[in-house]
Amino acid sequence: MLLLCVNTLLSLMSHAAGNVFVVVAPSGAGKSSLVNALLAQDPSLCLSVSATTRAPRSGETDGKDYRFVSKADFAAMQQADQLLEWAEVHGNFYGTPRDQIDQAIEQGRDVLLEIDWQGARQVKRLFAQTIGIFILPPSIQVLEQRLQLRGQDSQEVITRRIQAASDEILHAPECEYVIINQDFRIALAELTEVIAVARLRYGSQSAKNKALFASLGLVT
Repeated sequence: MLLLCVNTLLSLMSHAAGNVFVVVAPSGAGKSSLVNALLAQDPSLCLSVSATTRAPRSGETDGKDYRFVSKADFAAMQQADQLLEWAEVHGNFYGTPRDQIDQAIEQGRDVLLEIDWQGARQVKRLFAQTIGIFILPPSIQVLEQRLQLRGQDSQEVITRRIQAASDEILHAPECEYVIINQDFRIALAELTEVIAVARLRYGSQSAKNKALFASLGLVT
């Protein structure tokens, strides 16, 4: 069953006009802020909303920021092969539901996944053309300051996140692009450029413009 689902997904992706982007970063690096700003200026991007067993933070909305589920429900999604990837992070489970991904791919839309390095690695194993974008903080000290200013976690949790960040950052070489989020406006502009460049790759252009490529004698 799993092999069938994976093969189906690979078949869809191989004929799709859309790109699959994974945005990866340690907690506090500004990943969510950058992704939200990108989506606001480019609504054609389809954001995959991850499922998680952690409790909602202040201001978070179920179905928009995350799909908040119980551990039992998350386990059921795993058993039913409803997750493209999943990982345990800081004692909580996170995963990417397949339904939105499948639908976006069938429609030829660009899909953006905001996930951790473990999830990104799993997605890349399924789809070699996945475009990885790693968001780095300007320093560990700045990262800790941002987590403290966010005011959403206890000092104990912040200390644990900082310790984990050093290990997470070591996986930056697994991504094709790296953006240093020192100045938010510059980082957003760079993220926008990455999306624009990816859309000009031969595979994307040929899939979106099949008739033109065929008329020019280009086999797609």
